[in-house]
Amino acid sequence: MEKQLLSIGQMSKMNHVSISALRLYDEMGLLKPIYVDSQTNYRYYDINQNARLNMIQYMKELGMNLKEIKETLDQKDLNLIEAILIRKKEQTEKEIEDLKLKRSALKRTIYSMERYRKSPKDGTITLEYINTRRIYSMYTPINFYDYDIETYESILNDLKNTLIDHQLPQIYYCNAGTLLKKNDFIHQHYESHNIFIFVDDYFPLQKDVIQIENGMYACIYIDDFNKEKEYAKKLLEYCIEKNYTITGNCICEVLYEMNIFEEGRRSMFFRLQVPVSF
Repeated sequence: MEKQLLSIGQMSKMNHVSISALRLYDEMGLLKPIYVDSQTNYRYYDINQNARLNMIQYMKELGMNLKEIKETLDQKDLNLIEAILIRKKEQTEKEIEDLKLKRSALKRTIYSMERYRKSPKDGTITLEYINTRRIYSMYTPINFYDYDIETYESILNDLKNTLIDHQLPQIYYCNAGTLLKKNDFIHQHYESHNIFIFVDDYFPLQKDVIQIENGMYACIYIDDFNKEKEYAKKLLEYCIEKNYTITGNCICEVLYEMNIFEEGRRSMFFRLQVPVSF
């Protein structure tokens, strides 16, 4: 019985692969047609070649590129196949972790925008319960309270460079904050050498992460970098008036950056907060 050959179109339709892909496989020597008409240059395939094509498609699904597939199939070496697959597995796991980081960053950004839209106006003082948070902190020799926003920009850039040096994702960079020690806040002594970023479960350096306990916080909302000292004083006066006890460090948290609308300078909305007990 004469064998029935498949045209390139039939081979394409049968295996759900494009004609251009089959031509490329032919040029690379991955899958050559069993017969080429010398007059028309039409390519024809044997149905038994489906097995080779299936293997090529399977390897592509595993993340291997055509060059790797060609090398693997040419050498017919199981050890080589295993080594390439192990490497692809590691790459895939890294991609999954990167996607988790991006998803987490997107969720935080959406949450920040929603929180900004629903936050009280500038100068509003509130008493709020805040959940446990974790931060990655960086020491800076500069007391940024002694300088203007340009110096703060420089410190932020140092923080970004620290993330880059440690090969940490820069997606955390926008969730920054600063710390003022408890006694310095109580005595209105403005000296801070700690800038930090809020982090999540996917942050790579978990061993360097510091936990901020949950609890009740006296908060004041700020829409201008230059108002922090003035509003910190108002927040302290509020705590004294209400007979609250300051139980921890003062945190200046950037709730949202509105740089999408500002070109000349960083535009931020803050929540200054101190943990209190009654």
